Amino acid sequence: MATWPLSVRAQRTAIPVIGYFSSRSVDAEAALRTPILKELADAGFVVGQNVLVEYRFADGHHDKLQILAADLVRRQVSVLVATDRPSGLAAKAATSTIPIVFTTGDDPVRLGLVKSLSHPSGNATGVVLFTTQLGSKRLGLIRELLVKPGLIAFVVDSNNTSSPAAG
Repeated sequence: MATWPLSVRAQRTAIPVIGYFSSRSVDAEAALRTPILKELADAGFVVGQNVLVEYRFADGHHDKLQILAADLVRRQVSVLVATDRPSGLAAKAATSTIPIVFTTGDDPVRLGLVKSLSHPSGNATGVVLFTTQLGSKRLGLIRELLVKPGLIAFVVDSNNTSSPAAG
């Protein structure tokens, strides 16, 4: 959004609307929202003046994500910002035309968000953190750092298809 060429910005007559949504709560998203809004402002987009943001939060209720995504698509937002894997998947299922910017800690190709990392094609692009693949490495590092490791618990969400225990 912030990197749209000036010529594209000049051609748009209506104020662009960003559809921002997440499976998390509004409070959990604060750490992500603040830098996004700052980057938009640094690029000349001031919320309420030349860009609008429609927020939707599922508060951990993943079953609501399809409804939230469909609502933002009906509102004809200019771009969907999906800040986690579940909302990225809901956005992808809701539209093939509205641009989607997602973040995920898992492989977006395996998830079906993009066709490949080098050539995503379609309407989705994003940031991949590969946190899922790093979980076992982190556990190994903890064991190495502790003098007497003893028992180490590794807590995962069994409902998350990216969890090592899932599947």
